[in-house]
Amino acid sequence: MSSRDTILPLEIRRLVFEIDGTRLLHDIDLTLAAGKRTVILGPNGAGKSLLLRLSHGLMEPTSGEIVWRGAGTRERPIRKQAMVFQRPVMLRRSALANLTHTMKVRGVPRGERHERAHAALALAGLSRLAERPARAMSGGEQQRLALARAWTSEPQVLFLDEPTASLDPAASRSVETLIGGFHAAGTKIVMATHDLGQARRLADEVVFLHKGRLLEHTPADEFFENPRTSEGRAFVAGELLW
Repeated sequence: MSSRDTILPLEIRRLVFEIDGTRLLHDIDLTLAAGKRTVILGPNGAGKSLLLRLSHGLMEPTSGEIVWRGAGTRERPIRKQAMVFQRPVMLRRSALANLTHTMKVRGVPRGERHERAHAALALAGLSRLAERPARAMSGGEQQRLALARAWTSEPQVLFLDEPTASLDPAASRSVETLIGGFHAAGTKIVMATHDLGQARRLADEVVFLHKGRLLEHTPADEFFENPRTSEGRAFVAGELLW
């Protein structure tokens, strides 16, 4: 992919989101560039998931702009990005069919679908479960299938919303390994989590939110060693719950 083809950086400019007069995000200014794994941290209710959904285009901001490289403020390069949620929705189909159906909807030529699907299942360690009903798979297997499904779209940016929050430690590590593989292949990772251990393992940079405000955007090692704000220090110390 040439530099002219990339949809990054993503620029978020004075982003505001309100519901019934209650402001949930306050004037967020943030630029996300290619390369670094970005982890969005903050206690429950900080606005992490909301920021991801707005960035992905699932919701519209009350005011402000979300601008992808080479696109206007109302244009979203939806085919070059994907999002995986904490509890993925599986179709009533086999694991393989979940992938091929998604590619059909996205307009992938029929002759390419099965080869790409099997490659994604292999990457996720799910080849032996290709014909198993997706809804009969374990939580960890479903999450890896959701990641494989996202991978078939060949995204430049992958948004992840608490992807291991409901998984046991072994399943979480399997998902983290898969995420690391996507990053190594050149996909920009933007992930929300409240798990400090996971953030330490995966983050190159941290975006720290508290009560809908962006308080820190800094290299991960700097954030964990010496947060710039009192809220950041309290969060790292496990003392900031909301």
